[in-house]
Amino acid sequence: MKSIVSTVVMLLSSTAVLCLTGCNTVSTTVQQEIGGPHFPPSDPAMVQILRTAPTRPHVRLGEIRAEPYSENTDAATIEAALRKAAAKLGADAAVVVYDRTQVTGAQVVGGFLNRSVETITGRIIVAVAIKYQ
Repeated sequence: MKSIVSTVVMLLSSTAVLCLTGCNTVSTTVQQEIGGPHFPPSDPAMVQILRTAPTRPHVRLGEIRAEPYSENTDAATIEAALRKAAAKLGADAAVVVYDRTQVTGAQVVGGFLNRSVETITGRIIVAVAIKYQ
């Protein structure tokens, strides 16, 4: 009985920790350019976040899609996730080309006779990873 109680307590505490930390995280997906150059990973702290393409010569390495799990996720957390993902491609910068709230899903709500469909919206950020030449 004592082991069951300790297991339940441990499960509940780990779930609480995941809920508290999971609300301020960002999911990223990296899509490398087909036929593009390959570079070793770079330092995420050195990756710049830009809003417009730089005028100096560069090559495109791939795209990064970031989806914050919460509307309350701050910009610094989103930028850190973009830096980390771009660094995996060896990027010097990530140029943000799309930052919008859009429909990401739907759910059915209500009872048997009064069902309706509600849309689920979320913030989507797309950046292009680049390497300076």
